[in-house]
Amino acid sequence: MRAFRFIIPVMLIVGVFSWMMLNKSHQDVPETSRVWITIGAVIVSGIISYFLFPKDEGKRS
Repeated sequence: MRAFRFIIPVMLIVGVFSWMMLNKSHQDVPETSRVWITIGAVIVSGIISYFLFPKDEGKRS
């Protein structure tokens, strides 16, 4: 359940913003490279958010 609540939205937000920034500021980079950079950013943000967000939201010790 943790993946649907935190990780997936973070990955989508990072993907959208990275694509927007690459299209706006770095138009000289080829489009295939921009796609690979965006995919890498999405994967890295998913891995980081997996370890940073709590596993059980309801349990607090």
